[in-house]
Amino acid sequence: MKVALAHKKLDLAGGTERDFYRTTEGLRDLGHDVHLFCAEFGVSPPEGVQAHRVPLLPVGRTARVLSFAFLAPKIIQSYRCDVVVGFGRMVQQDILRSGGGSHRVFLQKMAEGEGALRRVWHKVSLYHRSVLAIERLQYRPQGYKKILAVSSEVRREIIDTYHVPADKIVVIYNGVDQERFHPRNRDGARGSIRKQWGIPPEAPLVLFVGSGFKRKGLDRLLRVWGSPRLAGFYLLVAGEDGQRGRYRSWAEREAQGRVVFAGRQDAIEGFYGTADLLALPARQEAFGNVVLEALASGLPVLVTGAVGAAEILEGELRDGILAWPDERSEMEAKILWMLEPGRREFLSGLARRLGERYSWKNHFRDFESCLLEVAEQVRRGAFY
Repeated sequence: MKVALAHKKLDLAGGTERDFYRTTEGLRDLGHDVHLFCAEFGVSPPEGVQAHRVPLLPVGRTARVLSFAFLAPKIIQSYRCDVVVGFGRMVQQDILRSGGGSHRVFLQKMAEGEGALRRVWHKVSLYHRSVLAIERLQYRPQGYKKILAVSSEVRREIIDTYHVPADKIVVIYNGVDQERFHPRNRDGARGSIRKQWGIPPEAPLVLFVGSGFKRKGLDRLLRVWGSPRLAGFYLLVAGEDGQRGRYRSWAEREAQGRVVFAGRQDAIEGFYGTADLLALPARQEAFGNVVLEALASGLPVLVTGAVGAAEILEGELRDGILAWPDERSEMEAKILWMLEPGRREFLSGLARRLGERYSWKNHFRDFESCLLEVAEQVRRGAFY
């Protein structure tokens, strides 16, 4: 089958970008003729796929996002692919993969706790208004034939916000590399990484992974780190943010050296191996691949209900879901409970067993089934 995959940028820097790249490899390995349509190439395309550049208007990010949204579908049409999958903001495709949820809901969630000026900026910003306009078009009946949502929470958002019929949306959870992310990483990484970053060998260590600190809730963690009950606990932050300096200064005031900022890390599997718990108290996170990576590594997770991957947690691992993420007492109590020495190993075993159920093999089996179904309906003209 000839498959078109479209996203503005081919890269490995963000969650959607990594999913896009991994999907390219997965469909190629299943024997499909994969064609990439991107405006930018931050990395080389995987071997065995054909890449096509979509030209953009070179006059600012608003012009770039608009030109890709409208021009990419026209360019793709000329290649006569069996099925077109859009991973980003594109006004028309056969399958719309919603990996980040609704931009309208994103703005609503990020406005909580923001100042009045910031909220006004979200409303008048030409960029945000343009993205919302694209989103309205892509969720019209003419904009898609099927929608792939990365979580049930994203599915609900789309139905509630754009009144998409429920039977048009299928939920397919992401997969995880269960060999790369494995409890065996503790053997070498726990000592070496702790030594590198000045973290005591036996100190309880919570890991935060991600860029966009406010959206992913780093401020919520820092608010509790000065608590006397968490004295001796360390927080390791792997990721980048434009406000990193402000967060670092805040951390120094709150925790006096017990918060370590390591920056972006490509070999992140070692960081899971050195930690005892992953914390992602996000305000908005459509899925959260880091949750699957942590589980496969044998790490329990502390998350909010706004994290799409929270819905896969089972049994005692569900006790890691924060009901009131802005309540310091709840977050503090859950960290202490999950890191009790007698409970830590038990939760670690539960985490690994759950992570083993979310393989890329299973993900691409479900993804391919959806592609084949839509391609056949397109061939028969069943959507028109």
